[in-house]
Amino acid sequence: MSTTLVTGVTGQVGTGFLPRLLAQRRPGEQIRVLVRDPSRADRLADLGAEPVLGDLRDTDALGKALAGADAVVNIAAAFRGVPDEEATAVNRDAALELGRAALASGARRFVQVSTVLVYGTGRGRPHVEDDPCVPGGPMWTAYPQAKAEAERGLAALDGLDLRIGRLGYVYGEGDPHLAAAVRWTEGWPAAKRFFHLVHTADVAQGLLRLLYAPGADGRAYNIADDAPVTTLELRQLLGADLPGDGVDPDPWYCLVSTDRIRRELGYRPQYPTLWSARDAGAL
Repeated sequence: MSTTLVTGVTGQVGTGFLPRLLAQRRPGEQIRVLVRDPSRADRLADLGAEPVLGDLRDTDALGKALAGADAVVNIAAAFRGVPDEEATAVNRDAALELGRAALASGARRFVQVSTVLVYGTGRGRPHVEDDPCVPGGPMWTAYPQAKAEAERGLAALDGLDLRIGRLGYVYGEGDPHLAAAVRWTEGWPAAKRFFHLVHTADVAQGLLRLLYAPGADGRAYNIADDAPVTTLELRQLLGADLPGDGVDPDPWYCLVSTDRIRRELGYRPQYPTLWSARDAGAL
């Protein structure tokens, strides 16, 4: 019997991923989850997962969670309204400790959930996975900095079968993240394309492909939809005041190519655009 450990299952990405993983797990595969809140453990067990109580930064809990595990999917993240020190501790330090602990326990396959923000400033075209990190841009904070450093640190661990999924701006299935964009797109040029979006369902699809695909080790993959929307379109959909005129100084910021994951892993978005998700009632 194989065992896959998943962290971050109570966050928005995790709550969308875990039920789909449980539904599509391989014969004989046990899904184990690391969860801090005892009150949520029973619900996760009812779904069919094996909960282990503890924090990602708790060495003893990691040992229990990784015992006999073959694979890890690290979704755990801290970025909305947390101090820089917390963002670094969770997104970099805890991720690296988890990678080292996975190797020590014999779990080789490791899916690291990252963000398209790690690319930093635009390159005059959609970002591709081999582009280096160039820090900068309106959303460069401790979060993408820590995620970029975690990627580099995990890649340096000898023997780790690392697969990196760089997510676009996640939305869907009740995630309030999209509505929050109204506040910080105030004053953006109308023609500026919003960050590359990805629906929760397509995040799950992409991560499942990374987890199970042979030959994906050592590879990073952008996970996003097919058609970025403008600030005007986004604010119209959300019923917000329309943006003003102006010129976007970095029109390729946070826009990515999904050619690699489509070509190598067969990824096709269930919701290729924000409009298709709206029409399906999946926002």
